[in-house]
Amino acid sequence: MLDADLAALYDVETRTLVQALKRNLERFPEDFMFQLTTAENERLQILRSQSVISSGAHGGRRYVPYAFTEQGVAMLSSILRSPRAIAVNIEIMRAFVRLREALTSHQDLARKFAALEAKYDAQFKTVFEAIRQLMIPPTTKRRGIGFVIDDD
Repeated sequence: MLDADLAALYDVETRTLVQALKRNLERFPEDFMFQLTTAENERLQILRSQSVISSGAHGGRRYVPYAFTEQGVAMLSSILRSPRAIAVNIEIMRAFVRLREALTSHQDLARKFAALEAKYDAQFKTVFEAIRQLMIPPTTKRRGIGFVIDDD
């Protein structure tokens, strides 16, 4: 997501977001955020050309925007001070706790299943193997974050 979009989401001005980012650059490695190149920004402006875009001479943007990955969006919520950013950060922390609890529950289930499997003889081996196959999470291809610029 772009800095201006996140600023609106977190209910802060874009310049406030960028100032907070610059004060906390060590929290944003390259897999959390990057700045668009001039060419990428120009392409983006062409894509947005149906809306009114202010020029730099009349108070518009004087720099190319920053783009944030999922981790960068979460990190931004921890450095911004708006009530909305604070609420988002709290929900992210709660989501991590719920995820950890779910993983622990899954590990407990796997241990209990292994104990059952060891307890019963080979007559249930096929059933246990089928259940084990069902416990394996499906593999899905994840799409990359961002957009592709076609130079044609």
